[in-house]
Amino acid sequence: MTDIYRALADETRRALLDELLGRDRQTLFELCTKLAMNHDLTPSRQAVSQHLDILEAAGLVHSERSSRYRFHTIDTSPLAEITDRWPTGRPDHEA
Repeated sequence: MTDIYRALADETRRALLDELLGRDRQTLFELCTKLAMNHDLTPSRQAVSQHLDILEAAGLVHSERSSRYRFHTIDTSPLAEITDRWPTGRPDHEA
């Protein structure tokens, strides 16, 4: 679970997840372009690749190579661990 918090702690990684939520199966080039256009973030391709590696290690992103392209897909199921550990609803308390 620590990897999930580490992955979500960075603004660039959160922006990458936002872009993948908007459209799955994006290449590194597409994600770099979207970061620049939609979030005013201009990290190098290498930096974005490293951010994607951290997201992949946390289980939030999966990548698939197809010919010379690598497509990235979001997986939100690890986020369920957070709500399982800390439920959002509070039980009613009697006074």
